[in-house]
Amino acid sequence: MTSRYNFKSVTVVPTTKDFIDIVLSKTQRKTPTVVHKHYKISRIRSFYMRKVKFTQQNFRDKLDQIITEFPKMEEIHPFFADLMNVLYDRDHYKLALGQLNTCKHIVDNIARDYVRLLKYGDSLYRCKQLKRAALGRMATIMKRQNQNLLYLEQVRQHLSRLPSIDPNTRTLLICGFPNVGKSSFINKITRADVDVQPYAFTTKSLFVGHTDYKYLRWQVIDTPGILDHSLEERNTIEMQSITALAHLRSCILYFMDLSEQCGHTIEDQFALFNNIKPLFANKPLVVVVNKIDIMKVDDLPEEQRKLFDDLKESGVFVHQMSTVTNDGVCELRNEACDLLLAHRVENKVKSKKTDALSSRLHVAQPIPRDEKERPPVIPESVLRKRQAMETETRKKRLERHIEEELGDDYVLDLKKNYDIEGEQKFDVIPEIWNGHNIADFIDPDILKKLEVLERDEEERINAGFYDNSDVSEDEETKEMRGLAKRIRDRKAIMKVEQRMNRTNKPRLPRPPKKRERSASGLRTQMRGLGVDMDSDEEGLNYEEAVDDGRSGPPIKRLREDSEGRVRSSSKLPRDKSGVRDVTMRKKVRFMGKKAQTSMNRNARKGEADRKILNVKPKHLFAGKRGLGKTQRR
Repeated sequence: MTSRYNFKSVTVVPTTKDFIDIVLSKTQRKTPTVVHKHYKISRIRSFYMRKVKFTQQNFRDKLDQIITEFPKMEEIHPFFADLMNVLYDRDHYKLALGQLNTCKHIVDNIARDYVRLLKYGDSLYRCKQLKRAALGRMATIMKRQNQNLLYLEQVRQHLSRLPSIDPNTRTLLICGFPNVGKSSFINKITRADVDVQPYAFTTKSLFVGHTDYKYLRWQVIDTPGILDHSLEERNTIEMQSITALAHLRSCILYFMDLSEQCGHTIEDQFALFNNIKPLFANKPLVVVVNKIDIMKVDDLPEEQRKLFDDLKESGVFVHQMSTVTNDGVCELRNEACDLLLAHRVENKVKSKKTDALSSRLHVAQPIPRDEKERPPVIPESVLRKRQAMETETRKKRLERHIEEELGDDYVLDLKKNYDIEGEQKFDVIPEIWNGHNIADFIDPDILKKLEVLERDEEERINAGFYDNSDVSEDEETKEMRGLAKRIRDRKAIMKVEQRMNRTNKPRLPRPPKKRERSASGLRTQMRGLGVDMDSDEEGLNYEEAVDDGRSGPPIKRLREDSEGRVRSSSKLPRDKSGVRDVTMRKKVRFMGKKAQTSMNRNARKGEADRKILNVKPKHLFAGKRGLGKTQRR
C-alpha cells in the first residue's frame, strides 16, 4: 500500500454500447471469418468455438481491468477510504464493482456451457446459431450493467480531479469557520490559487499547496469551512474537513476572526473549537487570530479576553496575524513548521525506531589535561586584516559617477589616464610631421635603416640590375608577349563587364527557331542531286486514293498501323519495326501473346503493373491458433 495513490491512471470506463461494440468488433477482426463448403464438421465446430472463447476472453480482460484499477477501500490509506465514503458512498461503490465481478463470472459460465454444446453440433447452421446465442447472452448480461458503468465513470472522473495529497509527509492543516481567512493564508505562503470571496463556503473541496522551510518541502492543505453542529447534520463539504482532521498527521492551524465579519461570534468559534477538539489529539495545535488590522486580542472585552488567557494556560499557542497587511504571516508558517518538526522528533524518540541508531552515537566531552589556562591566540596579521576589512574604504570613483554629477556638461576624456607625466598628456598628436608618418617614429632607428636601404638601391642601379632585358628577344617572342598582354587586358575587361551586367532580371525564353528541315525541302534537295522522287511521293504519306462517289478528286487516307492508329510517315509502326516479312511478323505477335499469359494469370495489367496480391489475408490467420495441422497456412 502506497501513501500516494495514483488515481489519475484509472482507464476510462466505456458505456454498455461502446463496451459491446469494442469486444465484438475485436472478435470480428482477430478471428477467421470465412467458412468454406469443403470444411469438415470438426473444423466448423472449432471455428465457432474459437469465436465464443475469444469473445469471453475479451469481456473478461476488460472487466478485470476495471475491477483491478479502481482503488480498494481496504488497501488504500484510511484518509482516502473515508474521503471516498464521503464523496461516493462506500456501499454504492462496492456494490458496483461487485456486480461487475459477478458479471464476469456469468460470462465465463455462458462461454463454458456453449463451448460444451458446440462440441456436439452436427451442422454448420446449428453451430452458427449456438455461437449467436452465446454472444447474444453475453451482450445481454453487459447491457444490464449500464448503470454501474455510468456510475463508475463518474467516480473515475471525480477521482482524477482530487488533489494529490501525501498523508505521511510534513503537513500544515488549516481549519475553522467559513470566511475567516483560511484561503487567503494558503495563497500567501504557497503558489496555490484558491478562490477568495467575501461570502461563506467559497471553498467546497480540499486544496493543496506547497511551501519550503529549512530546505524541506511542506504540504499545506486548505479545508472547507465547518459549522458548529452534530456530526450527523454535517454535509459533504464539511465532512471532507472532518476526514482530513481525523486521519492526516499534521500541525493544525485553527483560524478565528475577532472582527466577527464571518458572521459568527467569538463564543461560537470557541464552541466549534471545543466540539472538534478530540480530532486534535496527539497533534501540534496553533490557534490563529486573523484580521488583527481590524480587531486585536487586547482590544476585546474582559470576558472574551479571558477565553484566550485560558487557552494559553492550557499550553495552546495563540498567534495573531493579518493577511491584508502580511503581519505575522511568515512568523506563523515558521512557528507551525518548528512545532511539527519537534513533535515528529519526539514521537520517533518515544518509539523504538531510534534505539538502534542512538546506540551507535557517541558525544565526546573534552577533559582539561591540567589547571593551566590556554586562551585562544589570534595572529597579529589576521587581526590587521580583520581591522582593514572593518574600516570603511572609499570606493573608487568611476566615470559613471562623474557623469551622474556633471549631467549634460560631462565630456568623456580618456587622455587623463595616459602614463605621460605633466600636461604633455593633453597635447594634440599629429599624424604627419616633417613629411614623415608619426607611426614610423615608433622605431628609433628608422632613419638609419632607411639610409642603408637607399645605399643598397643605388648599388643595384649602378650594377645594371634593373636594365631592360627585352633587347635580346626576337620578333616572335615580342609578338607572343604582346598577344598575351592583349588577352589579359581583354579578360579583365570581360570580368568588369560581367560584374556590371550581373542583375536579377528575369531571363526571357529564346524565340522558337524556324524548322530547318522538312519533307518538301528534302524532296527539293534530292531532286537537285538527280534523284527521282516522283515515284515514292504518292505512297510516302498516304495509301491509295479512295473514290467515295462524291464530286471532286479522290480522298487520300492517312497510313494506319495494325491497331488502327494513325502513324507519322517518318517512322514505321512498332509491330512492323525491325520485321523482315509477314511470316516474321506473325511469329512476333505469337511470342508477345505468350509473354502476356503469365501477367494475365497474375491479374496484372501489363509489365508496369507491380502490384503484389496478398494471397494470405491477415484477418483469416491472426489471433490464437488452435490445435491441429497448419499445412493449409
